[in-house]
Amino acid sequence: MDAAKIRLGTLTSAEAEERLRAGAVVLLPLGSLEDQGPHAPMGDYLCAERLSERIASRSIANGIDALVAPVLPFGGRDFFGSRIGGIALEQDTLRAVLRDMLNALLRHGVTRLIVVNGHGGNAQAIHDETQRIWLRDGVLIPCFGLWKIAGALLPSLLGAEHAARSAGHGADPLCSVAMHLFPELMRPDLMPDAAAPTRSVGGLETSAFGTATIAGVSIDLPVELGASAVTAEAKLCSAETGALVASRLVEAGAALVAQRAAAEGAYRSGPDRNV
Repeated sequence: MDAAKIRLGTLTSAEAEERLRAGAVVLLPLGSLEDQGPHAPMGDYLCAERLSERIASRSIANGIDALVAPVLPFGGRDFFGSRIGGIALEQDTLRAVLRDMLNALLRHGVTRLIVVNGHGGNAQAIHDETQRIWLRDGVLIPCFGLWKIAGALLPSLLGAEHAARSAGHGADPLCSVAMHLFPELMRPDLMPDAAAPTRSVGGLETSAFGTATIAGVSIDLPVELGASAVTAEAKLCSAETGALVASRLVEAGAALVAQRAAAEGAYRSGPDRNV
């Protein structure tokens, strides 16, 4: 096995058939192309792709074969349509694309699959399509949600107070990870001094895009982004934090690859697939 070839697109058809039939785990990275603030590249799919490659490389070093499918760079439309430069897919379109991607692999018996998601607006479509496959075929396809996982790690890595100030869109964890992975693409000179101020929508004060706070609780709103995509203190982000977060994500991702390689077959039998 050529450990240098971790991208599915770089394999010949003969190489792909050999490794897939031998049980290689396939990572499917998803992301988006949207406003990440004036200081960070719009393509957060770059992080999903690079982290998937690191997870695959770690897995191969651990003796478990893994491949990375070409990244899907366009995420499901949610809050960012008002910002220039972004390209998003309608949710129905994203479901159809995911369905075709997954079915193309399942058709040939490739069932060791993990979705590596780098965009919150993809979550519902991923859930819908992977649940459909689970109920139809009994094939379990986990979703490794990069920023959901990373966000939960921040208090333990940075301390609760620091994490509360730095966690948000255009800031941690994605900004720090991008600073670590792609420092040459960052524009620290454009980093805002503070989070975007709240704005009033329909008489409700928004605490972030798509949410408002009332009576001490958060509620969801079907509105697009306002004047700024930065909802936390981006200047608290750092490449050092990004390295810590990336390391934990790669460690956890490789553990999931190992689990799927070892246990996948158990999910294709039995009348009750919800156990």
